Amino acid sequence: MASIPSLLSASAVRERANRLLDLGIAGELDHFAVDLDRLPAVADYVIETMRENYGDRDIPFHARWRHFEAGQIDRFGGLVDAAGITDPFAFGRAAYDLAIVSVLLDAGAGPDWRYHEAMTGETFSRSEGLGVASFAMFASGLFSQDPADPLRADAAALAVLEAADLAEGFQVSPENPMVGLEGRAKLLNALGRVVADRADLFGTDEARPGGLFDAVLATADEDGRVSAPKILELVLEALGPIWPSRLLREGVALGDTWEHRKLITDDATSGLMPFHKLSQWLTYSLIEPLLWTGVEVIDLDGLTGLPEYRNGGLFLDFGVLVPRDSAAFARRWKAEDEFIVEWRALTVALLDRTAALIRETLGRDAETLPLAKVLEGGTWAAGRRIAREKRADGGPPLMIESDGTVF
Repeated sequence: MASIPSLLSASAVRERANRLLDLGIAGELDHFAVDLDRLPAVADYVIETMRENYGDRDIPFHARWRHFEAGQIDRFGGLVDAAGITDPFAFGRAAYDLAIVSVLLDAGAGPDWRYHEAMTGETFSRSEGLGVASFAMFASGLFSQDPADPLRADAAALAVLEAADLAEGFQVSPENPMVGLEGRAKLLNALGRVVADRADLFGTDEARPGGLFDAVLATADEDGRVSAPKILELVLEALGPIWPSRLLREGVALGDTWEHRKLITDDATSGLMPFHKLSQWLTYSLIEPLLWTGVEVIDLDGLTGLPEYRNGGLFLDFGVLVPRDSAAFARRWKAEDEFIVEWRALTVALLDRTAALIRETLGRDAETLPLAKVLEGGTWAAGRRIAREKRADGGPPLMIESDGTVF
């Protein structure tokens, strides 16, 4: 029997997503029909996208670091060099400070928002814009209360950050609106409070999100290797209290977990579908600083694909997933709607199957082409590409209300 805390894991996400996919294949879901015959075309399109983007080069991980490199600029590397950071622990903590804050700011900004980078003269939107803008805020010292040490985030600064501070950093105006600005500010405020309260996870000498770097290293096995799913479990424990009040079961805040009536079990977890999308996105983003400092990370594919609108849109736009209600594309949905929960769960399970088809075609395995690279190369890029081909604004096929904490 599954317990409520067991839902705070990638394995629970994968198991339950596949349970819903099995129901979909059997035609027993209320909201979507599933056409697996169209999945090979998705895999071929993703491979084509991977080759266009990377050719014969190795594909990097799907992580926040790609957005900091928008325009093929190594912004973080340049910042570290300019600051003279050479100690691996100082490097790791700064990288974690930046990644954690930036990922929490990474929900959809809406189709009309743009960020102009003065240094390059370039204008970025969507994820790249959010990444470049949050990087600039970090580099400016916005998240630090120590003027002598601006390249950090600390509990004190985060706890008092206001939406107006973020609005200025994101260049928000009536002509440049951003979705979910208040939600982002509240998340960072909550992060500041949690960091201050959990010295065991974020450090006793200085309360900062980057203290989690040390906590992750402490989970290493006897060979010095760190498990990716264990990083996620640590992230869920550390950051679970920051999410807006959603489902609470047996005193456990379940974060990005939602209800679906077809997920019937004989225990307390019945009807619950976890995703932990932002937490897994963050975990992918916390892996690379470990690798850069010489730490081996194992079981990368213990994490799941990310159920967001680029990956999910890919399967909708190719007809692998077909809404049973023809009016589904015309209405606006909320994250808690069972229609959206079902779509996200099917996306997670289909990403695994797509990755398997891609590896089979390319003669690769999970070791040489982990899911983190399939996503980047990849399904996320292909989802964006097909969206641009099908819709003038390049937006997702479904309209979803975002509070800045899920999508």
